[in-house]
Amino acid sequence: MTVRGIGRYLSGHPGRLASVLVTVVVLSVIVWYLASPLFVRTYRDEALPSAAPTAAASVASATAGVIAAPTSTAVTARVLRSGELGYVDAIHNGKGPVRIVDVGGQRFVRFEDVTITNAPDVHVYLSRETGGKWEEGTSLYLGALKATNGSFNYEVPASADLGSFQSVVVWCRAFRVLITWADLTGT
Repeated sequence: MTVRGIGRYLSGHPGRLASVLVTVVVLSVIVWYLASPLFVRTYRDEALPSAAPTAAASVASATAGVIAAPTSTAVTARVLRSGELGYVDAIHNGKGPVRIVDVGGQRFVRFEDVTITNAPDVHVYLSRETGGKWEEGTSLYLGALKATNGSFNYEVPASADLGSFQSVVVWCRAFRVLITWADLTGT
């Protein structure tokens, strides 16, 4: 069939032309949804949260009757566990350190200067298993992936027993595919 023949075939029946156009649009949207995350990068540079300074107990001066102003003490971050993002395959992988950090009693999973392959519907979990394995029922959901590149944090609930989690998993829900993971070491 020639181009002219196709043109006559489509122009003779407006319904055929409309169905071809709808098919092209739908296929374009599907291809964009599937392929664009591989090329689209998102960036975030989030500082590690700082805890509020602790106030020293106010001391009343017995002789002058004056209350001393509270003094503040700096709270430092302490790394509890850490790991490096792993390589799954040429399309799904990540690079950079992931740490669990304690800042004044609050705990965070910290992605520090990372590069992660993008995909649709990507989420972060703390897993009880290693090697990128995880189960939704026993893992702790932290949230949607905030960015593909940069530094960002996820707060860990105070009730979570960090000793039972062995890795951080980045998972694509839409295609049920592992993007990357970091096995955690340390105390």
